[in-house]
Amino acid sequence: MATYSLANERLRILTGFRGGWGWPWGGEKTNERLLDRQAAAFTASVQHVEAELSAQIRYLTQVATGQPHEGSSYSSRKDCQMALKRVDYARLKLSEVARTCEQMLEN
Repeated sequence: MATYSLANERLRILTGFRGGWGWPWGGEKTNERLLDRQAAAFTASVQHVEAELSAQIRYLTQVATGQPHEGSSYSSRKDCQMALKRVDYARLKLSEVARTCEQMLEN
């Protein structure tokens, strides 16, 4: 990742000044091991966060598309709304047919 290379570059620059500033870490090997442990811990925590976010995105995708999942009534409400719209449409068409029939009977 680019973040690691940037962090490594900053660390390299700082280690160049450690003699004059009394850098608190020991030798180069200690720095590398500590940096490796910190990088591994950070990578593990980022992977954990990514996994949790992916799980949440999958859940939200199911909710938004009406796929069945636990604890949701979205699909049932959607089906009911669509049935009501079909009933309204059928009433409209039947009233049009009734008007047409009345007009034909009047003539």
